[in-house]
Amino acid sequence: MNAGRPAPATPLVPVLAIVGVGLIGGSFAAALRNCGAVGRVLGVGRQPATLARACELGLIDEAVTLESAADQADLFFLSTPVGATETILSRLKPILRPGTIVTDAGSTKADVVAAARTALGAKIGQFIPGHPIAGAENTGPEAAVASLYRGRTVVLTPLDENTNAAKSYLTRVWESCGARVMAMDPRVHDTVLASVSHVPHLLSSVFMWQVATAHDSDIRMALAGSGFRDFTRIAAGSPEVWRDIFLANRAAVLAELQEVKAALGRAEQALQDADGEELENFLERAALARRFWGSRSGLT
Repeated sequence: MNAGRPAPATPLVPVLAIVGVGLIGGSFAAALRNCGAVGRVLGVGRQPATLARACELGLIDEAVTLESAADQADLFFLSTPVGATETILSRLKPILRPGTIVTDAGSTKADVVAAARTALGAKIGQFIPGHPIAGAENTGPEAAVASLYRGRTVVLTPLDENTNAAKSYLTRVWESCGARVMAMDPRVHDTVLASVSHVPHLLSSVFMWQVATAHDSDIRMALAGSGFRDFTRIAAGSPEVWRDIFLANRAAVLAELQEVKAALGRAEQALQDADGEELENFLERAALARRFWGSRSGLT
């Protein structure tokens, strides 16, 4: 008997189901475990070996089917390529319990919202789209770390059908991971992220492809230093994930690429003209902007 002893407090998320237990999903589970905000964690995925590894690492308690997870979960976290969102939500619709909240980590939001409306119909109010602005070049459960979201921004793009209670709850969940939560319109999100996330990844991949396919790529890479390492780091990300991101946000990415081409053309013209003053002014403006951003963001 435990008479006189207080009952343990109910965790913020009694049962969490993660679909896709890799870097993002695994880190979400690890962060919530680390602060005691989650009770039981269920893992759902396509690869049994990945789920088994997530169990070994303590990221999840059990690998289950989507149907089994739906019967138990208080919160679903979809950490899959954005192209899979509609399929997963369509499977969830007939089995989703009232009161269960579903959110995602997709890097695009307008397409995810459209897919969710098609898939969930009248249950759309249970889905709150989200995007944690955090990541790394490594993938899989081994890459998961409890500190991934600490000090990072998580964007939520709530729907009119979401209740204030549900939005407040998901905000508390992310804040317990150490994140800052920001609300944003889905299309504004996609335009901004095309500039500061999607196009940088594409440019990194294009540059890495160009170097890797050069006839003397071996010697180029043998001499590459920290600048090359830093610029190409994100090119090591999941091709499947980034393929879906680029296609889902194609219009915004293409528009941003035109701006990049214009800036590149200006720098190229200064170089062709041997215009040292114009080239220095161009580089100085970029350098000052980067230093200012680094001092404000706390990132170097």
